[in-house]
Amino acid sequence: MSKSISCRTLITASVVVVLLSACSSSRKTTTTATPPPTTAKPVKDEKPKEATKTSKVIPFNVPAFAREIKKDTYNIALYAPLYLDSVSADMPTRSLPRYILPGLDFYEGAQLAMDSLQQQGVKLNVTVYDSKNKQNLSGANLTNTDLIIAAVGTPEIKELSDIAKKKQINLVSATYPNDAGVNENPFFLITNSLLKTHSEALQRYLQDGFATKNILVIHRDTPFEKRIAADIRSEYEKMQSTKKSKPREVVWDDNMSDLAVSQYLLADRPNLVIVTSLEEANAKAIIRRLSTQMATYPIQVFGMPTWDIMKFKEPEFKGMPIFYTTPYFNDKTDAYSRYITDYWKRVYKSRPSDMAFKGFELTWYFVKQLSTNGVYFNKDINDPNKKVFSSFNYQPIYLKEGDKEPDYFENKNIYIIQKGDSSDIKMNFQ
Repeated sequence: MSKSISCRTLITASVVVVLLSACSSSRKTTTTATPPPTTAKPVKDEKPKEATKTSKVIPFNVPAFAREIKKDTYNIALYAPLYLDSVSADMPTRSLPRYILPGLDFYEGAQLAMDSLQQQGVKLNVTVYDSKNKQNLSGANLTNTDLIIAAVGTPEIKELSDIAKKKQINLVSATYPNDAGVNENPFFLITNSLLKTHSEALQRYLQDGFATKNILVIHRDTPFEKRIAADIRSEYEKMQSTKKSKPREVVWDDNMSDLAVSQYLLADRPNLVIVTSLEEANAKAIIRRLSTQMATYPIQVFGMPTWDIMKFKEPEFKGMPIFYTTPYFNDKTDAYSRYITDYWKRVYKSRPSDMAFKGFELTWYFVKQLSTNGVYFNKDINDPNKKVFSSFNYQPIYLKEGDKEPDYFENKNIYIIQKGDSSDIKMNFQ
């Protein structure tokens, strides 16, 4: 989505450059709209205090998680790829570069959440960092930070994880769907679930959701796609069900004939076809071939999380049920979404992007955790009362058998979504 400078003026951009180049800002309330409703009680405006207690039970065997630390004011560090070195008030173009927009949208969504929470009595000191400035990683002073929220990828997320582990700060990885080689860091929280988790969830959904089925896993002969197929096969083998149906693997060849494809299909039950390709061209090539079999065989196609942004508007896909997996779902009909959408229309004369919604959601969710449960909210991390759009299910991940502390936490909640003509439809219910 292109946003013109008339919506995000160069004056605003210059202010952001000054604000973020300093690497620090105590956020003040700037919004005038009424914040969305909250189920938590407002924080009382009282004298700052910090209480530290040690519980007898140590959650997840992490000693820090047993400490109760509540403050009157919490310190937040927000990281996003803002490319501030590329932004100038003298920019000759009338549009911001497209590569800047995702990080800027996330930042602005997070800013709206923090401004709104401060209107409700939550006191925050917020430091904003441009993750594309190397000095903001190696030179960041996070000693007094209570929470890090980061919409960054590799290698930044690993560097931040090392800092968070050393200083025992909860780090929320907001958008990167990978553990980036992180281990032995229970303070690292992955929100955008790993591909393995998507594969496992899809396998369970197909096995449990259909009484009779013919499950096919179509993958190309590449190490990456074969690994996805292996994850699906492994989840099948772990399932304790007498009604499960063994998936059949099909190694895809673009020269495969229609007759060869039909040999894997059955006419008397749903053919549930998992396509492991993350790339649009490859995925569509396979689905296009499958569509020629629809007159004879009932086919439903299930794809990867990257399919959320793909459009299947071609005539040959008409009538083909196509699904994908995602850890995020927002039908944009709730009070929070209306609040964000109205704000974007009024301030930016545009519609908020998905990154703006994610910035708002994760900031709201975890700042609420801080204000209710304190710095180490981890034992109550999946509190459904703090839900904004998506349901989160952060679970401890142990990479080695016998480990006592988690290597990290990962959101295991996956939605199965059906592609629709005008909007996508959630199939499983949380």
